[in-house]
Amino acid sequence: MTLETTLAAIRPADDAAMTAARDLQARLTKPAGSLGALEELSVRLAGLAGVCPPPLPQPATVAVFAGDHGVHAQGVTPWPQEVTAQMVANFVAGGAVVNAFARQAGADVMVVDVGVAIPLHGGPNLLDANVRRGTRDMTAGPALTREEALAAVEIGIRVAETLVEQGARALLTGDMGIANTTPAAALIAAFTGVSADVATGRGTGIDDATLAHKISVVTAALERHRPDPADPLGVLAAVGGLEHAALAGFILGAAARRVPVIVDGVIAVSAAVTAAAFAPDSVAAMVAGHRSAEPGASVALAHLGLEPLLDLGMRLGEGSGAVLALPVVAAAVRVLHEVATFDSAGVSEK
Repeated sequence: MTLETTLAAIRPADDAAMTAARDLQARLTKPAGSLGALEELSVRLAGLAGVCPPPLPQPATVAVFAGDHGVHAQGVTPWPQEVTAQMVANFVAGGAVVNAFARQAGADVMVVDVGVAIPLHGGPNLLDANVRRGTRDMTAGPALTREEALAAVEIGIRVAETLVEQGARALLTGDMGIANTTPAAALIAAFTGVSADVATGRGTGIDDATLAHKISVVTAALERHRPDPADPLGVLAAVGGLEHAALAGFILGAAARRVPVIVDGVIAVSAAVTAAAFAPDSVAAMVAGHRSAEPGASVALAHLGLEPLLDLGMRLGEGSGAVLALPVVAAAVRVLHEVATFDSAGVSEK
């Protein structure tokens, strides 16, 4: 699907299915409201699917979109750019944290090279969809052309579409890209209206001096481009990354197919606010897996009106927090499928 046809396919949550889910929750053998946020999550997922109970979110696949960034030249991170390609190889080999968590949760891992600077060797779970070998430096000019940004968005859409056609009933966002928290901060600031110092965090753990420099870099990029949030493709082109653009498309593709997408940390939520700018109704498909320690993540989640399921102080990326949240999402849905009602179980109500 193209971006245009994907946006046309995205619809609001189904009110009737949500009402049915709330009514069913009220009849299950437990005190009303006793499952807290899981009850509202089950209602949201019913609204997304348009049926109560909604399908179980299994099987599930985490798609790790990888790209490099021209802004790396500005010294926003001490990590060398080569680490992006090295970590992609680690994902493909199954040796990263996200791989371990995915094995625990029973999820598949797919890796998508959408913009890695160093050409990669193949693997059974590596998709070569490279748009260009890293973005341009967003402080010197636009990071991408509009055509490149659109190409990356549509790669994400196609990955979501393919995974759903292959049977996935939940999609999870993953990412890899040295320096990618810098464009994430710029995207979050552009779409939420907060200043760069509010949206920008320490990423992989930079010191105070590097953080101050990173904030100045994000500020300079925003002042140079003055991105218009009403033109999300233009914002992506000005200050985004190829993995951010692909993740935005991935989220939109999930929403168009009415399949839940569990969103990870600050890179993913910067893509989520971008997706919401393209299609506000796409938020119905989003589940916030966890609250990243990056400050911009909380800003973006508040903008989207999403409450994260987990809060573990994590800031790894890769899709790690989204994968950890998958069993929680599955449990919320399984309650609607398997828990008896007061009538069926012969349990007296108060």
